[in-house]
Amino acid sequence: MILPLPITQLAEPAAIFYLYSMKDKFSQQSSFYAQYRPGYPVELFDFILQFVPHKKTAWDCATGNGQSALALSKHFEKVIATDISSKQLDNAEKAMNVFYSLQPAEHTDIENNTIDLITVAQAIHWFQFDEFYAEARRVSASNAVLAVWCYTLLRINEPINEIMDEYHFTELANYWDAERKYVDERYRNIPFPFEKIETPSFAIQKHWTIDELEGYLNTWSALQKYIAANGCNPVPELIKKLAPHWGNAAKQEIIFPIHLLLGTIK
Repeated sequence: MILPLPITQLAEPAAIFYLYSMKDKFSQQSSFYAQYRPGYPVELFDFILQFVPHKKTAWDCATGNGQSALALSKHFEKVIATDISSKQLDNAEKAMNVFYSLQPAEHTDIENNTIDLITVAQAIHWFQFDEFYAEARRVSASNAVLAVWCYTLLRINEPINEIMDEYHFTELANYWDAERKYVDERYRNIPFPFEKIETPSFAIQKHWTIDELEGYLNTWSALQKYIAANGCNPVPELIKKLAPHWGNAAKQEIIFPIHLLLGTIK
């Protein structure tokens, strides 16, 4: 069984302090995250992979519970999957060619010039950009590709969308970390100092019950700060507001727009 590496196996002792100084926003709700966070469409990976000439080793950085790592494992001989949350890694699905380890994005023990594809899903906005890009260049093999993406606020129908917008941008406004702005801006203002590749639109499409939606809403990082500050969880009340607009079907289509930055590292 492949298990996350203990922190003592980081490349340098200094990285231990650095790891704990990074923002870990998802350990507290890691079990909810593994159960309710949506996966990514096959079409997204198919598009990215056509630009990757060699498929020996991929690095899924900030892997979380390994959603992208598992998708990549079907195409690469080896996938290195790193994260700063041991609890997230504890909830990751295992695969024989996926190697999980507890490491920050900016300082890893990955060997020089060995990575053919680097992926970062819903996470680069938390990184120290310059340090991460330097690390990406260090570990990249010839003609390596970097793919980073986020998904923005879910869409269901007009009444629910309005309630969700109010909840996200007003009720939780003071509880989002500053980095969340990059997601709300659809990664348009993320620095990306590589040769960009034009990308089409993608979306995650799910069919959820309202209970599944509630589970997903409990994974939000801003929610944990709200609960800590106010001593209560606003999600059940939000669900009551959404319920009259849910419709007759038990499951509704949920759309998460995806915003992809793709480039060649040279």
